Parts: sequence; structure tokens; C-alpha cells
Amino acid sequence: MNPVLSIIIPAYNEARSIQAVLDKVASSLKFNEISAQIIVVDDASTDQTIEKVQIWTQIQPAVEVKLIASQPNRGKGFAIRKGIEAATGDYVLIQDADHEYDPRDYPRLLAPVLDGFADAVYGSRFIGGNPHRILFFWHSLGNKFLTFVSNMFTNLNLTDMESGYKLFKREIIQSIFLKENRFGFEPEVTAKIARIKDIRIYEVGISYYGRTYAEGKKIGWQDGFRAIWCVLKYNLFVR
Repeated sequence: MNPVLSIIIPAYNEARSIQAVLDKVASSLKFNEISAQIIVVDDASTDQTIEKVQIWTQIQPAVEVKLIASQPNRGKGFAIRKGIEAATGDYVLIQDADHEYDPRDYPRLLAPVLDGFADAVYGSRFIGGNPHRILFFWHSLGNKFLTFVSNMFTNLNLTDMESGYKLFKREIIQSIFLKENRFGFEPEVTAKIARIKDIRIYEVGISYYGRTYAEGKKIGWQDGFRAIWCVLKYNLFVR
């Protein structure tokens, strides 16, 4: 029996992109013969995100899609946690509801766990020869700084702790008690998974098609400061 991948898509006001992302996800699953459930968690969108997902599921009835409508708006981390709770597959993968990450990278992310080497896989935007859109210098520097500080405490040698592509064995990610509601999810989950005895974490190069703020990018400088606090909080103060 083929292993099943649970794909969690946190979405907030992604009406412009959500159907195209679902198309890409479904296309990759079909082309690579991956069995999967798709879990879309809408974080109280004020646009037509939910309606767009419902229309898509009617057009593609053969694709298993679970839609969770959450109220009120709490943040990306909360949406991911709701998706993790609902996941029933063998592996859990986080897929943003925009065009920044390419579902064609699924086989690359799955390979280390399917080959029996890994329990968690991080996609890195900073290694490998895959396409990368050139955008914000300070964002890139901030991401590398956060990864560096996180690595100091976890003793990992990740190149992209803040990556939006993370894959876990379901029983492992569901065993971790997560708290962060916004973008603090990344440093929190990294700190907590790094403390699991004998955990095997791998990193693979992925493509990255970053968005500008005009195109819908949501993370801001406040989230960067929150991420620094979360690195310290979950590595030093909260176990």
C-alpha cells in the first residue's frame, strides 16, 4: 500500500491564487503517483477564498480535499496546527497557498523519508541548483540570521529554518505540543523537533518563486522580531 501524504494549506485572503495552487498540487500528485489528502485551513478570510476552494472541489471531485473554516483570524501557525490535528496520512507536508513554493518538489522532499533515512525534511531555498526569484536582500539576510541563531541553540546545521516547506512523519509532528499562532511556528517547531531523541532531520534544495508585497506577501518586520523572540523562548525558557 502506497504511503499517504497529508498536505496542509493554510490560507488567508488567497482568492487570487488558491485555485491555481490546488491545480499545481493535484498535477504534481497525479504526475508523481503520490496518494494524498489535501487539507485547506481558511483563517477567517474576508475575500472569496472559501468559495474558490469549494468551486475547485466541485470541478475536481476525484481529489480528496478537506476544507476547515476557522474563525476568528488567528494566524498561519494556528491554521497549520488545525491542519496537523486533522491529518491522517503517513506524512505531513506544509504547502503555502501562494505561488512561492513549487509542488513539483514533492518527490525531492519525500525521498529521504521514503528511503528510510529521515523523520523530518526541510526544503531549503539557499542550497541546490533550482530556480530562485531574486527579491529582498534584507529578507534573505534576516532569514539567514534567524537560522544561524536557531542553529546555535538546536545544534543543527540547517541553511533555511524559516522555509515554508517542511515535511514530517505524522506521528512525530502530532506528538509535539505547538503554541504559536503566527509566523513563530517555524522557530518553535524547529526547537521542539530538535529535542526529540534520535530524530533524523534532512534538508533538500527547493525552488522558490517569492512574492512582492504588491503580489500578496504578508510577513513583515514585526514577524521577524517575533521569530527572534520565539527562537529564544522555545530554546531557553519553554520546554
